[in-house]
Amino acid sequence: MRSLAISIIINESIKTTLAKAKEIRSFLEPLVTLAKSNNVANQRKAYSKLRDKTAVAKLFNEIGPRFKERPGGYLRVIKRGHRSGDKSPIAQVEFLKAEAEVSESQKIEEVIS
Repeated sequence: MRSLAISIIINESIKTTLAKAKEIRSFLEPLVTLAKSNNVANQRKAYSKLRDKTAVAKLFNEIGPRFKERPGGYLRVIKRGHRSGDKSPIAQVEFLKAEAEVSESQKIEEVIS
């Protein structure tokens, strides 16, 4: 869980099996909730779970402030078909975009249409 959570924090989007994608939400979303209030105690709690300084720094400097006003549901799980080798279901796990980014992309799509 730890390495999967670190990969999601650093890359902000990864592909994994559907079972792991569903399970990582219960591990990573409480960490994002901690990151919404940046103080030393919360950073130490997050570090005790992740054990990676760069991931904790990105969590508290970029991801936490992005979801300051959002009450929960920070991750999106999108089904992406089946793996070619063993046909296990694959899903993409990513952080939601900020409200301003979504509205700007919708405006661009409206102008293009």
